[in-house]
Amino acid sequence: MKKFIYTIGLAVFSVILMALAPQESTKLITKTGHINFFSHTEVEDISADNYQVSSTLEKTTGAIVVVAPMQSFEFEKAMMQKHYNSPKFLDTKQFPKAKFKGTISNLADIKFDNNGTYPAKVEGTLTMHGVSKEIMNEGSITVKDGKVTVNTKMNIVLADFNVVFESGKPSTSIAKTVEATINITY
Repeated sequence: MKKFIYTIGLAVFSVILMALAPQESTKLITKTGHINFFSHTEVEDISADNYQVSSTLEKTTGAIVVVAPMQSFEFEKAMMQKHYNSPKFLDTKQFPKAKFKGTISNLADIKFDNNGTYPAKVEGTLTMHGVSKEIMNEGSITVKDGKVTVNTKMNIVLADFNVVFESGKPSTSIAKTVEATINITY
């Protein structure tokens, strides 16, 4: 009888331990993603970096969210930073964040448990400067020793997001289309 009670007690204890053990999460989270944007014109090149990008990636559904605080872009020249944040350009006080919310459409092709680099296609909504626009883009997802890195480049047409230049005319210093390079490691 003692053996039976001991066995039942051991079984109950094992079940409790299994229930309390941390489960492998399918949701990846980071707050240290990186976005670089680059503008090229004949007059000058402009580049800015933001290392405070937050993102979540749900491995089972492919849902991905990327949020960039707009005032966290850092420029080489202080005057560029001032123009970028001003109400006459991106008005980052009124529109403090840019957000992409979408889904990896070819999720079945990505093996989160196997090291490798996989092509990825995303579809979703980019919201910036108070304007939301549906986008489709391609990039890559690299899995290496449990770390997952998302890389992509996209061209953003500023006029699509109601980003106008101070005079209302195109600028010779800022391209109408800027390139955004996104690198996020979870």
